[in-house]
Amino acid sequence: MCTSHDHDPGEAPLAGAGRRGFLRATALLGATAAAVTALPAPGAEAAAPAWRPDPHSRRFTLAVMPDTQYLFDGPSIDTAPVEASLRYLLEHGGEENIVFLSHLGDLTQNGARDEFAAIGEAFRLLDRRGVGYSVLAGNHDVTSSTTDQRGATPYLDAFGPKRFEGKGTFGGASPDGYNTFHRFAAGGREWLVLALDWRLSPRGHAWAKEVLARHPKTPVILTTHELVAEDDTLSEYGQQLWDRLVEDHDQIFLTLNGHYWPAARATRKNAAGNDVHLHLTNYQNRYFGGAAMIRLYRFDLDRDVIDVETVSPWILGRAGKGLNELERQEGELSGDTDRFSVGIDFERRFSGFAPVPARPARPAARLLVPGTVAYWRFDKPVDGTATVRDLSGRGNDLSLVTVGGGALGWSADHHPDQPGHGSLEFQGFKSPLKGAYLRTVDGAPLNAATFRDGYTIEAFYRLPADWDPDHHAWSGLVSRTGTGGAAGKTADDPDEPLATLSLSNDREPQWAMRPLDQQGIATNWGQETPLETWWHLAVVNDGRRTTLYVEGCPVLRNPRARSVGITSVGLPWLLGGYEYGGRIDQIYHGRLGDVRITARALPVTSFMNH
Repeated sequence: MCTSHDHDPGEAPLAGAGRRGFLRATALLGATAAAVTALPAPGAEAAAPAWRPDPHSRRFTLAVMPDTQYLFDGPSIDTAPVEASLRYLLEHGGEENIVFLSHLGDLTQNGARDEFAAIGEAFRLLDRRGVGYSVLAGNHDVTSSTTDQRGATPYLDAFGPKRFEGKGTFGGASPDGYNTFHRFAAGGREWLVLALDWRLSPRGHAWAKEVLARHPKTPVILTTHELVAEDDTLSEYGQQLWDRLVEDHDQIFLTLNGHYWPAARATRKNAAGNDVHLHLTNYQNRYFGGAAMIRLYRFDLDRDVIDVETVSPWILGRAGKGLNELERQEGELSGDTDRFSVGIDFERRFSGFAPVPARPARPAARLLVPGTVAYWRFDKPVDGTATVRDLSGRGNDLSLVTVGGGALGWSADHHPDQPGHGSLEFQGFKSPLKGAYLRTVDGAPLNAATFRDGYTIEAFYRLPADWDPDHHAWSGLVSRTGTGGAAGKTADDPDEPLATLSLSNDREPQWAMRPLDQQGIATNWGQETPLETWWHLAVVNDGRRTTLYVEGCPVLRNPRARSVGITSVGLPWLLGGYEYGGRIDQIYHGRLGDVRITARALPVTSFMNH
């Protein structure tokens, strides 16, 4: 839910991050080019502050660097592209919330000591700032094509476990040193990167499985040099890795590899029936050996998406000097396998190994904040002759009214943040009118209340898949009976009820009512709310203006006009019913959860879904 509150209803505040939010789009070409050219000179990073990604933000970035081998090929060594990419990460780490970098192997062409010395020195740019990263051996990084039991190599001397000891993200290495795992904090949880050698031995497989077993609730990104060979196709070794490791470990939701080109993607169902996204990233066949291209995997846990972008900071940084013909084509890639989005319902995807605990029901007494005048919850079915008690103790009980033989159902379904764990299932229909609704009993104090000093009306609701605007639109969730005409207020339509929180034919919540201080009808509008989704609504009046909130977020169409109180002629309030001209005209179709009315303006932090 939104966290903004205690604001002037006439001004829409910026919403904080919550269960659902948005991703700030970044324009790399242009602004980034200027930033890259302004980066500090080599060596200046030593005085820069330590790496501090935000572990709680639900938006974070994983950087990926594939094969750089042609930049480190015997006497032909050029560190500038790699250094530019690493400096980009340092420069933009804060605004992008870059939490980790994974290199996918083939750091060098020949696995020679001088080649590793050069790229090892480049990576000290990250070491000096404490940046978390992983590397792994590709086939060009080791002189032998044998498994991770090959023994000592220049790769191991340069990028073995000793290099990572003391890093906060380093989790450990296999005894041979060629396989490592790393952990980083992001989105309020721990994530694991499993960096595997290009050819796992049986010992390597056993070690990887042990790491997964020791971190059973941690989502895993598996990096290796070879897995996907082309779109929707795994290599022979990649298939073996899938069969022996990936398929049976639901924690692995994303794999990243290089080796082959061009870039490609595949998706496979694992043994748990969940999608695993497998991505091939390699640009060594392109201009300047790929120019140290980096992939930016921008995770947004609120939008349930990973937005992927591929750029060469080295080329973009040269824009001020004038780009050649090939550089102009390669600075930022926009093909379907280079710039794309992956939709993942993270909570559902991880539920098999790390389910989010359901929020327990809260006692009714905890919801009786000062000023509560009515509170109804539906923890059990409503009997035809029973009264639904007002849990505030104010005597605003509800009785059942049926039309055309209709009835109220009951369900244990509820909004995940609803205090009571149950809801009523209204089955209203128009033409012919049929259904059942609830009304406050005669003489209930709520019937006469005018809320001159302010009010908050809250309700949880969910519309089913068969909701049809021709038969169900404009039904009221909560409404006050009595017409404008009966109250002597004839501006606008005098037959409209004095107050109603309804749903339009586009499923937009609308609060329409007659204030004490004006003749006409004042309205607040929300946006379209999708079907089969629970929503929390709150109408808040502070004695001057009224603001409508959806999921704790103030909506756009909140009027600035003064609005004091709610006109009353002493008649009942309805739940699930809507009157027109003093007669029941429409009955709600959908589920209704807890409803609370408070005789003062509540801040968002006091809403029922907080």
